[in-house]
Amino acid sequence: MARAMFEYTKTVLKKVSFNAELFCKELEKALNRLLPYEIEELKIWLNQFIATKPELYVCLAVVK
Repeated sequence: MARAMFEYTKTVLKKVSFNAELFCKELEKALNRLLPYEIEELKIWLNQFIATKPELYVCLAVVK
């Protein structure tokens, strides 16, 4: 079940990536829902995902 939540989180983040504000809000929700090891995986995924989306860099502050 936990793995499904991680995959769902990535799907939601991809869908709202057009808006930095929404992306940050969904990222905050994800950090509250996911398990610690999933948060580490999410950080790795996030760095790769936003590499080509500089408008989302501000959301990295939420993760740290």
